[in-house]
Amino acid sequence: MSTLLYKLGKTAFRKPGYFIIGWVLILGIVISMISINGVHISSEMKIEGTESQKVLDQLAEELPAASGGQGSVVFKAPDNERLDTPERLGAIMKGVSEVYGLEQVINPADYAAEASSAGASADMSQMSQAAGAAAQSGNTTPPPYGPLMVEGVPVPGVLISSDGSIALFQFQFTIEQSAITQDVFDSVIQSVMKVEQGTNITVLPGETLKTVSIGVGSAEIVGLVIAVIVLLITLGSVVAAGLPLVTALLGVAIGVGGAFSISKFIEMPSVTSVLALMVGLAVGIDYALFIVNRQRRMIIDQRLSAQEATARAIGTSGSAVFFAGLTVIIALCGMLVIGLAFLSTMALVAAATVLINVFVALTLLPALLGLVGERICSTKAREKGTQSSKTSNHGIADRWVKFVIKNRWAAIIAIVVILGFAATPITKMEMGIPGASSANLDTTARQSYDAISEGFGEGFNGPLILVAEPNNSSAQVTPELVGGLIMGLQSQDNVAQVTPLGMTEDLAIFSLIPKTGPNDVTTKDLVNDLRSADASFAQQNDVKIGVTGLTAVNIDMSAKLAQVFPIYVGIIILLSLIILLLVFRSIIVPIKATIGFLLSILATFGITTAVFQWGWLHSLFGFDTGGPLLSFMPIIVTGILYGLAMDYQVFLVSSMRESYVHGHRGRESVVHGYNQVSRVVVAAAVIMVSVFAGFIFTDDVMIKQIGFTLAVGILIDAFIIRMGLVPAIMAIFGDKAWTLPKWLDRILPNLDVEGEKLIASLNASDQAPSNSGSKNK
Repeated sequence: MSTLLYKLGKTAFRKPGYFIIGWVLILGIVISMISINGVHISSEMKIEGTESQKVLDQLAEELPAASGGQGSVVFKAPDNERLDTPERLGAIMKGVSEVYGLEQVINPADYAAEASSAGASADMSQMSQAAGAAAQSGNTTPPPYGPLMVEGVPVPGVLISSDGSIALFQFQFTIEQSAITQDVFDSVIQSVMKVEQGTNITVLPGETLKTVSIGVGSAEIVGLVIAVIVLLITLGSVVAAGLPLVTALLGVAIGVGGAFSISKFIEMPSVTSVLALMVGLAVGIDYALFIVNRQRRMIIDQRLSAQEATARAIGTSGSAVFFAGLTVIIALCGMLVIGLAFLSTMALVAAATVLINVFVALTLLPALLGLVGERICSTKAREKGTQSSKTSNHGIADRWVKFVIKNRWAAIIAIVVILGFAATPITKMEMGIPGASSANLDTTARQSYDAISEGFGEGFNGPLILVAEPNNSSAQVTPELVGGLIMGLQSQDNVAQVTPLGMTEDLAIFSLIPKTGPNDVTTKDLVNDLRSADASFAQQNDVKIGVTGLTAVNIDMSAKLAQVFPIYVGIIILLSLIILLLVFRSIIVPIKATIGFLLSILATFGITTAVFQWGWLHSLFGFDTGGPLLSFMPIIVTGILYGLAMDYQVFLVSSMRESYVHGHRGRESVVHGYNQVSRVVVAAAVIMVSVFAGFIFTDDVMIKQIGFTLAVGILIDAFIIRMGLVPAIMAIFGDKAWTLPKWLDRILPNLDVEGEKLIASLNASDQAPSNSGSKNK
């Protein structure tokens, strides 16, 4: 591996034009494909095989009108005023009629005809009468709201609170939520916003009336600026610092751009590009940083030419980059076994971006170094490096690692106790999909959520869709059956309202409003109770109940991801242990690396729970209210952090092994290897934290949570685990850390990551001419 990469690096340095033109052409192809195909992203996150998705698929097949996306708008009167004045009622009625007139919105007046064509009963009055009779026989307390009336006629889809200050307009689209474009949402919003004109009514569009739009903002740019500063400090020149940034940006442009270029043919979740951007920038800068730093050290310390130093840096540090990148890719691709389409897409795009950045670091970077030539190191830097190498000046890194080694047992105990304490909030972690309930107070989505909760109850923010089917295939759905079901459903705990939506001969559809909010544990219990075959109302009416709707989908998603999470962790740990075993030819090192990672990931999730769920330091991170953690965040973050943690493991421990291979023994190899690479590992960690932290201050709470968790995870893993726990444990085992059973040593291939064989062959070739010359004399 080292010899192959050495030759690749030397070729790229000598003939930079071929490699540079090649990568520019690839970028040009990507840009051309985007211009032809356009960019298509989706906010849909299907969880195939779940109960809610099965019901949605059934509705889409049997009664398409009931499977469309839902929208809501709140009308709010000024303080101490009412909405049901003639002028305001007219404005609301006009806005509602205009929304119902849109092509993509279902008009209740046309619903009966559409239902009839689908085989449904057109006599909705019978269902309404059955519902009313069921409600009366159930002796339910009248709700603090009712239909909005205009001249004695209810306005379809609009409820008004008992004090007349808040009205809720709920409607349904003809197409699935994920297929609705922003143009459609804009048409709805423009129609309802006209209600404000001359009425002093506040119009609050709901959270569902927008598509997810995620871009790079000022906060992310600040992260890049910090990365540039760190590169300047670490590498000491503008030219050297600019190369990692250029290569990383190119790698991300090709990786993310390539994903966008095929988004017309493959469903691309909106968060996919941000995930690839985060990971691609971080690893792209870090990989190039390690190689450039190694090249400069060889020029300064070993007085090599820029060409030879580049080739050797690619051969040695390039090998570490290759296997570090492979570990990240394996960790990401481990998500494929989960079998969730949207997670698989995210994983593949992010993994492809990492792979591209590895190839860029191994080919384009040495080509750019070939263009720069000897200017990569100034005369002043060479002289300064020569002088410092002749002195016995020991820096902070040397003093720190010796302190850790001297107090190794105390360091290990302290790290385990501190991280264990930080992990304690994880026992209270709640998973879900952050939404309007945890949005900032100044957003219309949050104001709409609070207004609905105030006027109608929190459950109206997350209605459930129920589908009832007779257990006996020969039985038919009748209005009497619908009435009995409504009475049974209404009598359940935590049910505020049940409304029939339609029926066919084979099934009946209901809207059920819980009393509690979408993310409440009680709502989750209600969904499980409704689905139970043992439920009294289901047995009495001899039906089976399916539950769907956004709230049920989110509940099912969290449950499914929690179920597969242990399997995923087990797979990536097993595969990565095999890679680390091959790279380090050690059993102790891979086990130690995995234990360290588990400590860091538990502490990371504990801190994230305290901040985003409990609301600790919420003002510092730009949000107002705590809420559930993103349900698929643990899987994504675990994969990324495991891969990146193993990056630091590979770079740090391979330096220690290199010191051992080249003659240092015991704790001396730990100290020497640590001193050689700790500075650049710290710089790389600061860069990664800066890049990830830039995403904490985006408006989207999902990206905010992912960025925060990754930033905290890197801080813990790089500065506590790799800079503290690793040298302490390595000092305890000493040379035994590099031992293998003889039978295993014989069957494992020697990958020569440290470049021992490469350096030996280069030294032999350097000595060959002088030896032959002396013989001739």
